[in-house]
Amino acid sequence: MCALSMFLVGVDTTIVNVGLPEVGRGLGVGTRGLEWVVDSYTVVLASLLVAAGALADRFGRRLVFQCGLGVFGVASLACALAPSLGFLVAARAVQGVGASMLSPVALAIVVNAMPDPRERARAIGVWAAVFGLSMAAGPVTGGALVEAFGWRSVFWINAPVVVVALVLVAVFVPESRGRRDRRLDLPGQALVTLALCASVAVLIEGPRIGWTSPAAVAGYALVAASAAGFVRVERGRPEPLMDLGLFRRPVFATAVLGAVAVFVALNVSLLLTTFQLQQARGWSPLAAGTATLPMALGATVCAPWSGSLVGRLGPRRPLVLAGTFTAAGGLCLVDLGPDTGLPLLLAAFLCLGIGFGFANAPLTNTAVSGLPASRAGVAGAITSTARQIGAAVGIAVAGALVADVAPGDLTAAARPGWLLVAACGLCLFAAAAASRPAKPRTNQIGTNRIGTNQIGTN
Repeated sequence: MCALSMFLVGVDTTIVNVGLPEVGRGLGVGTRGLEWVVDSYTVVLASLLVAAGALADRFGRRLVFQCGLGVFGVASLACALAPSLGFLVAARAVQGVGASMLSPVALAIVVNAMPDPRERARAIGVWAAVFGLSMAAGPVTGGALVEAFGWRSVFWINAPVVVVALVLVAVFVPESRGRRDRRLDLPGQALVTLALCASVAVLIEGPRIGWTSPAAVAGYALVAASAAGFVRVERGRPEPLMDLGLFRRPVFATAVLGAVAVFVALNVSLLLTTFQLQQARGWSPLAAGTATLPMALGATVCAPWSGSLVGRLGPRRPLVLAGTFTAAGGLCLVDLGPDTGLPLLLAAFLCLGIGFGFANAPLTNTAVSGLPASRAGVAGAITSTARQIGAAVGIAVAGALVADVAPGDLTAAARPGWLLVAACGLCLFAAAAASRPAKPRTNQIGTNRIGTNQIGTN
């Protein structure tokens, strides 16, 4: 059931990406508007992940999980019936609200249901593999559905999955709560949401309004003011939404940076690939989705393998591998165009998938290593939030590069994006350099409560 929820949250990003050109044609909007279809979901999801965990601890994990499924399902139906872009973007934001109640709460349910470290480790291995499978199923299933039934079908498909999950929760999941109620930090929640929304808005709309226009300058000021206000509020609260003191630890700060970089690279790759293959090459949505299978295969195989390596050797080697393969994949696609051979394209996607698969477990391990359990939970939640922030930024940057670009000019327009993917791979070397070596006879993946919970999430 928990793996099913992970699949649902993960696949709902990739399944929409491959259908974006058809959404644009169906609703009569350009690339810039389509960015909001993805980012309205990821920004809201990133903003509410930590708060959703606090709600679950206070009111009951099963209850919050069921509410999240219900909200997600109703919002999916609204997306499928959307008559306009504005309605679709709003419905996607509500989907993000529902999704925020699924991932962190499902992880807490796993911990409560499986106290034995060995059972929990096996469950997390399944969790990591499911995330890779969601990458595979998203583009391919989305492409098939769009081609056969139109873009609205990528939202209709959520309904039966939600129904099955609700039945499984009611039958198999006992109610549980946290040992201590966590206070809700409403001022911090409002400020972090405002900062994220304003940042993404500036990235998406900047090319259209001009980076030095009064509207853009006002956006910069809003981002700076909300971020500064968030820091000030968090420092003065006894139970802040985020423990900002964690960022004083270089090992934690570089792990969060690495989490952002990995998801920037993933989402830049998916969006640029979608537009270049469908618009520049004229591929169908199904063909474009199928081309990403090597990426999903690499992630599916390497995610559990990475967890095993972290347990035996520490996070440094998997992070080096992740950075190397991610950078190689980005560099292979710098000149992706209509004449690029299929073998090179598939090899690049495989490299990106391997890099992504190797990255998740060591980044989480690095973030929580050396922390007491009371702070490791917050560290894991911040890392998950960083992943979604990376996803939102990646979509915004990639969309800004290819918006209003003719199909024949996509190769040149996308080149900075592929260089950015390679640079994100290099960021992982900084996380590797800051990571701690493995301790003798200690397997942090599978024994640390929060470290195990975050592998392969979001």
